[in-house]
Amino acid sequence: MRENHVLRGWRQGKQTIGGWLSIGDAFTAETMAHVGFDWLCIDMQHGLLDYQDVKVMLPAISTTQTMPFVRVPWNEPAAIMKVLDAGAYGVIVPLINNRSEAEKAVAACRYPPVGIRSFGPVRAAMYGGKNYAEEANSEVACIAMIETKEGLDNLEDIAATQGLDAIYIGPSDLGYALGLGPMAFEDPKHVEAVAKIQSVCKTAGIAAGIHTGSLDYSKRYLKMGFNLVTLGTDSGFMARLARQELRSARGDTGVAAVESTGYN
Repeated sequence: MRENHVLRGWRQGKQTIGGWLSIGDAFTAETMAHVGFDWLCIDMQHGLLDYQDVKVMLPAISTTQTMPFVRVPWNEPAAIMKVLDAGAYGVIVPLINNRSEAEKAVAACRYPPVGIRSFGPVRAAMYGGKNYAEEANSEVACIAMIETKEGLDNLEDIAATQGLDAIYIGPSDLGYALGLGPMAFEDPKHVEAVAKIQSVCKTAGIAAGIHTGSLDYSKRYLKMGFNLVTLGTDSGFMARLARQELRSARGDTGVAAVESTGYN
């Protein structure tokens, strides 16, 4: 079976940098994959993507060595199994609140006897290759998101879940859980919570991950030792560079935007 080199790296304590996909387009996914990210995550929880997008974006990522992950909308076994059968090599499951929910997510990612995943890796076996069924349990990454007050209260218990490979922080929802709001990343309570989650993951022997939307925050969390850090999203990269170059073009040439007269 094709090795999940990202998961292998986490197990060795290595760090990885990934990207986020929110545009439902195979060419965009392929372009991001060719950038050289260690992994890319297709986001089905927020944004506009559904399974019809996933099934064409996963093959596009597969034109490279980048590992394909999917964030599912909810901790629902059917959704988890569906994206795995389509070829996802990792699943990020949002809003995990306790060990029981973490165990439910892990079980959906594993074939019997250790899990409940139903057999039918239609595309996954083709992408994963020989012996997929025999080796998938050790190559598919199960990643739980900690982003609620209950999840924080049960952090150590969740991290100790057998078969869980990583915990991934949703920093905005974490801010809500701390009573701070979604953009309070510099608040001491938020900084302390992020550091605690990373420490608990390290003690439990699993990878620690965090979502970021900027180069500065990505560098900060990489320097802290996080194992999976999201540098940014496809739409964010596109808008940021377009905005930057448009501003530069106008500033260097003095060409102002043509005023609109509105609709008649």
